[in-house]
Amino acid sequence: MNTPLAERMRPKSLSDYFGQEHLVGTQGSLTQMITNGVFPSLILWGPPGTGKTTLAQLLAKEKDRPFYQLSAINAGVKEVREIIHKAEHSGGLFSGKSPILFIDEIHRFSKSQQDSLLNAVEKGIITLIGATTENPSFEVINALLSRCQVYILNALEKKELKKILTTAIQTDPQLKVKNIELKEYDALIELAGGDARKLLSLLELVIQTQKSKKNVITNALVLESVQTNTVLFDKNGDFHYDIVSAFIKSIRGSDPNAAVYWLARMIEAGEDIAFIARRMLILAAEDIGIANPTALVLANNTFQAVTTVGYPEGRIVLSECAIYLASSPKSNKAYKAIDLALEKVKQTGNLQVPIHLRNAPTKLMKDLGYGKGYQYAHDFKDQFITQEFLPDELSGTKFYEPGENPKENTIRDFLKNRWRSKYDY
Repeated sequence: MNTPLAERMRPKSLSDYFGQEHLVGTQGSLTQMITNGVFPSLILWGPPGTGKTTLAQLLAKEKDRPFYQLSAINAGVKEVREIIHKAEHSGGLFSGKSPILFIDEIHRFSKSQQDSLLNAVEKGIITLIGATTENPSFEVINALLSRCQVYILNALEKKELKKILTTAIQTDPQLKVKNIELKEYDALIELAGGDARKLLSLLELVIQTQKSKKNVITNALVLESVQTNTVLFDKNGDFHYDIVSAFIKSIRGSDPNAAVYWLARMIEAGEDIAFIARRMLILAAEDIGIANPTALVLANNTFQAVTTVGYPEGRIVLSECAIYLASSPKSNKAYKAIDLALEKVKQTGNLQVPIHLRNAPTKLMKDLGYGKGYQYAHDFKDQFITQEFLPDELSGTKFYEPGENPKENTIRDFLKNRWRSKYDY
């Protein structure tokens, strides 16, 4: 059996590991953990191809621990209990070297499956390392999350990806004999999107499609090879996030036909139904926003519905939501407003709350003037009175600019009527 290049190039020690300096560099948090002899249960959270599985294997090797590996896609409570039973009888609990149970895609485990881990993790029968591409705050139950340290892995940077390419070409026995010249690498790195596994799979694909004795890799050659073999390449799951990207961009671009097509591709590939619904929920707030606030309500209801009914009926709910979102007016103004406000907070720090807006629950605070001068809007005509709600240093700063759509045109008129003396609407 021909082992894939990505597997052949999997690092054998932490010194060979690429990227994640904040974790495994000289001053990295995991490096310090190893140095100090501490090894709690972990959740490794990051994009695909950033080295979560490899890091788990290397940590087990570094700490000289027995290593068990499961995938949440095809394992369940039965397999978890079998490993816990082995761990209980291995003697590791008394030697301080409890076995490591690595669960890939732990976010796909149900609540009951995650519950089955709790006792063994709490008692130290196993040390759990979970890997996830999803935010563990949403996907891992609180009881388990509280027993684990969460470490974030970042998408690999260009310099790291280039080093991975050159290392593979120079050291892999099967590539060394092919006389490969890496003339251009930008296309490989761009298509990889920070994913080392995808990068090496792309490199292998490009090389396999060439017949000449001298393999000169150029950007044009990479693009031609990938376009010709996209269907084949998709079978490996390496373009999982490309399909999601196409789906989201189709909705953002108001094309319900393309949205339904990419939705069908994800459903046919067995994509997690909650993952799809969550992406639409985010899009409803980010790309539709105030142009049609009902979109967020529908997307949230869709998320609740599909996580209840699942497949196959859930496909109908997903389709309805995707078509509605794609056919809805678009506005990213709420998304832009909060990002502008966050940037201003970073620039200006913790500015003082104007004294008339401060809470005054005690006599001392009232004596200090807290709340003095505040005007209660409901006591005035149209429930409005002009007063300052921002810190003095930011007076007149506008974060929200209504979009050009019927709903936000109405909002613009409303704000202009009330704030014409202060904000330029």
